[in-house]
Amino acid sequence: MRVHVLYFADAREAVGRTEEWLEVPPGVATVGALRDHLCARGGPWAVLARRGTRFAINRAVAPGASAPIHDGDEIAVFPAISGG
Repeated sequence: MRVHVLYFADAREAVGRTEEWLEVPPGVATVGALRDHLCARGGPWAVLARRGTRFAINRAVAPGASAPIHDGDEIAVFPAISGG
């Protein structure tokens, strides 16, 4: 499966890129599994494991780590949004 990953804010700064097309191995079928796969790269990728990191699938915020991903999906990675 291949997904288009977009990085925003501190995720973009940490990994040093704005986007990538990523071929994910079999078994990576949820947002949580994708996060774990990216974090396994080590180094700056560990920032994605921070509490508060959010994901969106095809421009809709993922409801949780068990949200499924599919071939061709656009996955956005961004920090928690807060206001005040």
